Amino acid sequence: MDPITPGPEEHGQALSRRPPRESLTSDFGQSAPAVARTAQIVAGDFLLTVNPVDGSEIEPCPPHQRPERPRKRTPAERAETERAARPPVPPGPALPTLSLLERQDERERLVRLLARGRSVRLTGPGGSGRTALLDLVAEDCVDLAPDGVVRLTGFHRTAADLLHDLFHAVHDAPAYRPGQDELVALVGEVGAVVVVDDLEFGGAALDELLDATPECAFLFAATPDVPGPAAGSEVEEVFLGGLDRAAGVEILERAVGRVLTEEEANWAGDLWFESEGLPLRFVQAGALLRQRDQLRASTGAVDECGVFEDLRPQAEQEFDADEGDQVALPSLGEAAAPAPLLAARLSASARATLRLAVALGGEVPHQAHLPALVGDTHADAALGELASCGLVSAVGSRYRLAAGVQAQLEAAGYDADAPAEARTAAEHYAWWAGHPSVTPERVCAEADAVLAALTVVVPATEPAAEGEESVAVRLARTAAPAFAAGLHWSAWERSLRSGTEASRLSGDVAEQVYFHHELGVLALCCGQLDRARAELEASGGLRGALADKRGAVAGRRALALVADLSGEAPGTAAMAGDEVPDARHEESAAPPGGVPAARTAPFGPAAEPLITRQAPAAATGGGIRRLARRNLVAAGSGALLVAVLGTVVTLGMTSEQNADRNPAGTVDVNPSVSQDVEDGDPGTGPKKDHDGDAGPGTVSSSPTNPGPDGTYGTSDDPAPPAESSGPSSRPSATKGTDGGGTTPTPTRSTHRPGSPTPTPTGSTPSSSPPASSSAPGSPSPSASPSSSPGTSTSASGPASGAPTASSGVASAPAAGGPDVVA
Repeated sequence: MDPITPGPEEHGQALSRRPPRESLTSDFGQSAPAVARTAQIVAGDFLLTVNPVDGSEIEPCPPHQRPERPRKRTPAERAETERAARPPVPPGPALPTLSLLERQDERERLVRLLARGRSVRLTGPGGSGRTALLDLVAEDCVDLAPDGVVRLTGFHRTAADLLHDLFHAVHDAPAYRPGQDELVALVGEVGAVVVVDDLEFGGAALDELLDATPECAFLFAATPDVPGPAAGSEVEEVFLGGLDRAAGVEILERAVGRVLTEEEANWAGDLWFESEGLPLRFVQAGALLRQRDQLRASTGAVDECGVFEDLRPQAEQEFDADEGDQVALPSLGEAAAPAPLLAARLSASARATLRLAVALGGEVPHQAHLPALVGDTHADAALGELASCGLVSAVGSRYRLAAGVQAQLEAAGYDADAPAEARTAAEHYAWWAGHPSVTPERVCAEADAVLAALTVVVPATEPAAEGEESVAVRLARTAAPAFAAGLHWSAWERSLRSGTEASRLSGDVAEQVYFHHELGVLALCCGQLDRARAELEASGGLRGALADKRGAVAGRRALALVADLSGEAPGTAAMAGDEVPDARHEESAAPPGGVPAARTAPFGPAAEPLITRQAPAAATGGGIRRLARRNLVAAGSGALLVAVLGTVVTLGMTSEQNADRNPAGTVDVNPSVSQDVEDGDPGTGPKKDHDGDAGPGTVSSSPTNPGPDGTYGTSDDPAPPAESSGPSSRPSATKGTDGGGTTPTPTRSTHRPGSPTPTPTGSTPSSSPPASSSAPGSPSPSASPSSSPGTSTSASGPASGAPTASSGVASAPAAGGPDVVA
């Protein structure tokens, strides 16, 4: 093609006179949409492929993709992991490090108990200094256990979550989530001092955690409202109370960097009585005194110079006293609930961050998100202001509003725009979580803020207009795959359930399909088969209503895996006659006579082929479904090939045995086979012993191809002619040597499992009754019990004296020849 005159296939530039863009300038054009990120995870015995577009796929993990036994981290790697799990240092001036006061006795007692291998539960109210005490005890126990000290957070975590967190903290196992049995075996070998802050469960769940980790000593920290250990649990209880008055005064003096005046000391005494000596209240009170000193200094500077008075913050002007540079102490009520007063003296970005945190239920977003959420490029410094005032506290690797601050700010009206603030956060996180540069680990680190935004925006979801998407659905859709790939499965489940509810409220059925499918895959990974089946069937039903083929293959495979793990026969769930609503024109239908379906085990070799057939609609249950059509087509082709080969072999054997015989005579449609093994003469009848029983060489034929009504035979097969005037191509019958009835020339037939086994004429069954009895008034069954009802069993018709077959059993010849299944 001429490069100067571009053709129509060159990016649609045939109708344009402008030359195509050069390679350098084309790099600045609109780039192609980013490819959806997929991730593969080995979850127990399954290989999970997280697909954010069509739905995750799950299959038995191939042996070559199973990871080796996870190795334990080295001390240097454990230190790096612990450092990464700590909350980030807020930007701004370094905060003063306050030493722990009046906690030495509790500190020494906790270390002694942990050194003896005992587990301890430290109980104290919010703001009592539990986290600070845990940090000191963890430093003292570094060398007590072979696997060191492991710091975990119990905030919004279950016992199963903590077991997985402990496993990944000690072992190096990326993209691997062990099954329950393997998990218990691996964590049972961990010997460490495990420090768990903000525990939220007790009782049987706590015993389950302790039983799975016999070589670990735990130090739990919880509030009094958390359920305690079980009655027989060997967990020591240590209660953490408040400080005395002298310790409170010392905290205030360290906060302001000077000795308190007599007025301030009396004010501190009243505060100690009101706050019951909680250290957090004195930290916040120290921030109030520090702000008071700053106000006094700024007021004096303005009075002396008289410049920039118009630029002073409004908060500073409100707190000026009438007498010169004197600023009054806060009242006792303001000191007991200091959050509104502290916030009023902070920057605008810090107050906006507080409003956002109140809207998110106390969750403070990471400092890197604050500039985008607040709208200020320097908003990341707001976290340092809040931490210095004691308004936020560390929880795991992030920050939350400190104890009691949420209620105080709500009383001050900081929740007035909570829905709008949460929606802004949801839109931001929906864009950020789906960005190609954001790793699943970073999304998991921000999981609590993302889920908090979902919790607020989901109930407010309304039916979306055509072409629009709900922000709650979009956030759940982008965050859920990241949680799955990052192995934060509790957050994965919460986001999927929020997305299911949001898609239902918005009327987005297509997204409901995705969320139900993902919930089914998650339940399958966790071993909840009934729940997995219900979710996958709901997804398939919604997909059928939409005639949507996206993810249909993954859904069918997951359902087949559920059926296999449940012990169901493969395909029984798919043969009730209900169609699978997907791409019928792309795959052929199943053959009506049934096909051999190979049963595949998830963790071993394939089981024996199982012959299945279409059951009548009246005899099948409502929960049965149709097999995947591609499996039926493949199995049907194999069955047809076997039948054709068997027919060819039978015709060859028949032509060789009847080469020297007269082809005239009576011919049965599907004769039974009687062969004297000792004599080797296929034309003689069965050899009998002195009791009249058939010899061991007797071979019985059986009905072959099942008909559409479930019986073996069909009325649509062509009947043989009543008389034969010429040589017949069918095997002829000969007289037996014992003078019994007519014995047909033997043909080869394979008995189908589950079908009745008729007995040839002249022989007596030795172990089983006849397949069917004769109708009243009719002769005894002939050697051809598989003949069609009303069809003559000989070439000469009923006048030849040959008995007819009973009407209960029938057989159909295949294409003019004997119906043989090999």
